[in-house]
Amino acid sequence: MSIQRIGVGARMSKAVVHGDTVYLAGQVAANAAGKSVGEQTADILGIIDGILAEAGTDKSKLLMVNIWLSDISTFAEMNAVWDKWVVAGQTPGRATVEAKLAAPQYTVEIAVIAAK
Repeated sequence: MSIQRIGVGARMSKAVVHGDTVYLAGQVAANAAGKSVGEQTADILGIIDGILAEAGTDKSKLLMVNIWLSDISTFAEMNAVWDKWVVAGQTPGRATVEAKLAAPQYTVEIAVIAAK
């Protein structure tokens, strides 16, 4: 089986496609760093849409999502944006946890696995 890498960097790729599965690295808010959890979540989900499209798939084919919040008390704010974005009836498996993220301006990180 072939392996396709998208957005290859020195440390990691934005996504890796293996067979009919797409693995995205954890995404942070490139355009909304330092803003509210809702704004960061919306930014990240837009980034995810773009990477999934580049890989030949979309959010209706999500299999698993991991979400990290720097403060779990923002869970409802993040979910308000998530619930508008996710495809009804096509919701993935999901885990959400509180964790210290790589830099203080980031309050949300999201990684997804999707089918093609």
